[in-house]
Amino acid sequence: MSIKFTILGCGSSMGVPAADGNWGKCKTNEKKNYRTRCSALVTTKNKNILIDTSPDLRAQMIKNKIKKIDTVLYSHPHADQTHGINDLRVFYMKTKKKISIYADQSTSEYLKNNFSYCFNSTSSYPSILNLKLIRKKIIIDGVLINSIPVRHGKINSQCYIINKKCAYASDVDLIYDNDIKNFFKIDKLVIDCLRFKCHPTHYNLDDILKLVKDLKPKKTILTNLHSDLDYNNLLKYLPRSVIPAFDGMNFNI
Repeated sequence: MSIKFTILGCGSSMGVPAADGNWGKCKTNEKKNYRTRCSALVTTKNKNILIDTSPDLRAQMIKNKIKKIDTVLYSHPHADQTHGINDLRVFYMKTKKKISIYADQSTSEYLKNNFSYCFNSTSSYPSILNLKLIRKKIIIDGVLINSIPVRHGKINSQCYIINKKCAYASDVDLIYDNDIKNFFKIDKLVIDCLRFKCHPTHYNLDDILKLVKDLKPKKTILTNLHSDLDYNNLLKYLPRSVIPAFDGMNFNI
């Protein structure tokens, strides 16, 4: 079965450029420096499986000509992963079928408390989402998706591994020892690399280069890139098996 993985957005929480037009150290003439907030799409023969609803979701859907969303997997409850949830309404309106979303307990509570209209029908608006607690293993359209909690500062974020071949961890500063075996020599590792300097809740470049030496993935793709990481400048520091993501990057799993 052919499975396509698309990085819809690879920018950090403010995107590049930020809302005030600041590009940081990113050169404005490089299209790959234009970064919307993190989300990704797994496309199978019959289903579109979205990972996170970035605040930039509407623009990402239009740019990538995505006409339907069947399922959403949430990584964690932070605003840059959840606040595009309202843009799921149009996909419900096309089918009149609730969209299944999967999230851990803390993310589920955050979504229900802050976007209650998505889950509770009123006289004016029907509910559009069917919320389910994420399990360690789910199968969607024949695709095996393993959910593995990774540390993201004081909370956990869910890493999703598709068919044991592609791991997606957009927000992480530690993979727990008990789970490290799931990442060893994986085909594709799409992983958080916020900036050059250390950060309390994200991997930085030195962290990632050490991790790559330990895990030996076939290909590592860096996401959640802050505005101090210019695409072409970053390439100078990377081994051949490690590349920066860019919005719209896609590959087959």
